[in-house]
Amino acid sequence: MKVQHIAAFSNGPHGGNPAGVILCDGLPDTSVMQKAAAEIGYSESVFAAPEGEAWRVRYFAPKVEVDFCGHATIALGAALAQQNGAGLFTLDLNHARITVEGHLSKTEWGASFQSPPTHSAPVAVTVLEDAMALFGLNPANLDPRIPPAVAHGGGDHLILALKDRKTLHKMRYDLAKGQILARRERYITFNLIYAETAQVFHARNPFPLGGVYEDPATGAAAAALSGYLRDIEWPHKGSITIHQGDDMGIPCRLMTEITQQRGASIRVSGSTRTIREPQLLEI
Repeated sequence: MKVQHIAAFSNGPHGGNPAGVILCDGLPDTSVMQKAAAEIGYSESVFAAPEGEAWRVRYFAPKVEVDFCGHATIALGAALAQQNGAGLFTLDLNHARITVEGHLSKTEWGASFQSPPTHSAPVAVTVLEDAMALFGLNPANLDPRIPPAVAHGGGDHLILALKDRKTLHKMRYDLAKGQILARRERYITFNLIYAETAQVFHARNPFPLGGVYEDPATGAAAAALSGYLRDIEWPHKGSITIHQGDDMGIPCRLMTEITQQRGASIRVSGSTRTIREPQLLEI
C-alpha cells in the first residue's frame, strides 16, 4: 500500500500533526489496517476507498480504531484534492456521513471538514475527581466560565478549562493511568484548554486511548469544544482559533466556524504540508 505522509493544521511551513493517508481501490481487512497504522506510527492513519458517490473511511491509531479523527480528515481532504482536484468529498465513517472540502493552489494546500453533530453534558463528580488527580489539578486551577464537560464531535472529549496559560504549559500525567481512565470512560482525548480571549484558545490534547501521550492538533476535539462553547452561550462570535502543539515544539493552528443552531455540525479548517515522499508499505 502507498502511504502519504501529511501534516495537518500546519502553521505555515512549520508544525502540523502528522497523519498517514492511504487511498485504496478497496479497504483492506481490519487487521491489516491496524498493523499498518502501528507500523506508520502516527497518532492516526486514515484509509479511504471509493464506494458509490462517497469515500468509505476508517481511522486507526497505533493501538485502536477510532470512529473519527479530525486531523487525519484534513490530511485526507488535501490528498483527495491533490488527486482529483479541489472540491467537496463525501465521507462515510463508521457511524456518520460527513463532508470534507479540499483545496489546492500555488500558495495554499489544505481542507475544511464538517464535523458530525455535536452535543455536551456535565462530568460526573467522581470522574472529574479522577481526571483532576490524573493531571495534578485542583478546583482553583479551573476557569469557572467554562465548566468541565464531556463534549462530543464524533467522539467524547473531556474538557478542562484552566485559568492561566502557565498551568496549561506545565501539564503532565501518567500515561498508563490515563489509559485506564480513558478506556473506562471511553474518552477519545482529554482536552485541556486556556481561553486567551473569547475567540483565541490554547489547547493540549492527551490521547492515552490511542497510546499517544499528546496530540499536537486534534480536529475532532476542536469541533467538540466549539459545540460546547455554543451550548454554554460563550461569546465566540461565530468562530474561534485554537493554538495547539506549541508546548510540544510543533505549532499547529485550527480554525472553526460555529453556527447558532445547537447541536449542528462544526466547520473545522486547516492548512497541510507534506512531511516526506510517499512510502510503499508491505503488510
